[in-house]
Amino acid sequence: MTEAEKTTERGEARAYRPEGIDDAFVAHDDDAPASAPGAARASGRRGADGAAPVMPKLGWKGTLRWMWRQLTSMRVALMLLMLLAVAAVPGSILPQQSIDPAGVTQYLQDNPTAGKILDKLGFFDVFSSVWFSAIYILLFVSLVGCIVPRALAHTKALRQRPPKTPVRFARFPAQAHATTDADPDAVVAAAVRHLRGRVRWLPTFRVETGTDTQGRRTVAAERGYLRESGNILFHLCLLGLLVAVGTGQVLHYRAQVIVSEGHGFANSVVDYDTFESGAFFRASSLDPFSMTLDKFTSEFTTTATAEPRNFTAFVTVRQPGAPETAEKIRVNHPLDVGGAKVYLQGNGYAPNITVKDAKGQVAYSGPVVFIPQDTNYTSKGVIKVPDVSPGLEQIGLVGFLLPTAASDDPTQASIYPQPLNPMLVLNVWHGNLGLDDGVPQNVYRLDTSAMTESAKDGTPVTLTIQPGKTVKLPDGLGTVTFDSLPRYVALDLRYDPALTWILVFALGALLGLALSLFTPRRRVWLRVWSEDVPGSESADDGGTPDGGSGPTRRRTVIDAAGLARGDDSGLQREVDAAVASAAGRTPADSSTATPTLPRKAPR
Repeated sequence: MTEAEKTTERGEARAYRPEGIDDAFVAHDDDAPASAPGAARASGRRGADGAAPVMPKLGWKGTLRWMWRQLTSMRVALMLLMLLAVAAVPGSILPQQSIDPAGVTQYLQDNPTAGKILDKLGFFDVFSSVWFSAIYILLFVSLVGCIVPRALAHTKALRQRPPKTPVRFARFPAQAHATTDADPDAVVAAAVRHLRGRVRWLPTFRVETGTDTQGRRTVAAERGYLRESGNILFHLCLLGLLVAVGTGQVLHYRAQVIVSEGHGFANSVVDYDTFESGAFFRASSLDPFSMTLDKFTSEFTTTATAEPRNFTAFVTVRQPGAPETAEKIRVNHPLDVGGAKVYLQGNGYAPNITVKDAKGQVAYSGPVVFIPQDTNYTSKGVIKVPDVSPGLEQIGLVGFLLPTAASDDPTQASIYPQPLNPMLVLNVWHGNLGLDDGVPQNVYRLDTSAMTESAKDGTPVTLTIQPGKTVKLPDGLGTVTFDSLPRYVALDLRYDPALTWILVFALGALLGLALSLFTPRRRVWLRVWSEDVPGSESADDGGTPDGGSGPTRRRTVIDAAGLARGDDSGLQREVDAAVASAAGRTPADSSTATPTLPRKAPR
């Protein structure tokens, strides 16, 4: 035999192949390509026949299984939850088409390049976009795939018995020892009663009694199943929150309307100032009702700060087939009507204004909403007068309403929110209001790009008008009359059938989280047996002169140990209390129950 043959034979003798490995996982010489020998030598590892091992292919089934395990892991669920929160940020920063279409149009005009990109990516309709829905659905699937196996495993664990009593207690972190004269059966019964607790349908410990190979009675108890139950409850409620929020988003509607005293609205889409609804909402589902604002009252303190004390809107509600009802709407006390809640969101002044053009024709007449700018209700407003006689320029009035104007300088801010000395301070513009361009405008802003401000000697003309007074407009534009000063309220109507379920699931999630965090997971074992103890009598009582043993007596020995998942400062107290109850002592006396054995085993 040549030296090369001997070397090959020694190499084959040293080759190791574990038993049970399928031949399909080992490449053979007849399966390898012509270039395989060089690669096989480079691998450094060979099978029994000298060929390099080949790893099994994952395949499409294995790939899908791996993807499913990754998706249903808690790590990915937390990542998706964080990603969902991040994806919702653009919806609170950028104007949304369903809420503020005018703001979206203005943003596109101000940022033509970035606006087109953001519009194509759905950033102006975030919560209805494909990518936000994809994250939402993936989180839903991840939670379902995570909860179902854990719930099944927990249900199976609930039917299992507590673990058997170990042979040796010395290795456990919590230990206790006691003796008593009671019968072992009575000791075991007392220990079982203590561990199970007073509530029979919800025991503190699940207890199992038995007898070991040496005839000693054993008690095995385990608690903490509510910890996993709380964890599952938390995730189920989180899943329920996702379902409830999603259901509410597709079925809800929310509307805002501003109503001045003596006016009202009907529960229809066209009567609201703003209206947004879910994808499955239908206008025909609105309950028919109407509401009129009869009166609005407000109360303020008489101090310099004029802090608000009370706001009340007195309304009349009309529903088909029912008599009119007088209702009140106050802050944090909404009105339930038509299946929706009506909230009082704001209030202010809406002065009745009449504007006549240069030909004496009434071009505008009605209330104009002025928005409060400070706590004293210094309010800003815009009066747009587009319906002038043919051939005349349109008129725009911009200014402030002062509920209580200072007598020395009426152009300063209001000094009190109540209408003690009301006054309008207006600047006049004339030209083209731009309402016919097809671009939506903010009713509280005046587009002056095609208008000219009325001025005298280079100084803008400022008009001051009190209720019941009429003043002439500059440049022969006409007249303006301050007729009266009614109040207005801003109402917010919200309908969401999922609100009750959202509250239920939120409270359930808090309960589950509390159970998961504060329920200890503990195991307690007791071993009880009887033994004979020799008595001790003196020589005067008939004992041996050297103090030997007298008659023996019977006693019951109790050994206990405890184990907790993680660090648990209350474990030793739990074991001591169990031993004390079994021995017929109070828990306060359990500190003397271990005179000879250490209270905690060395780690």
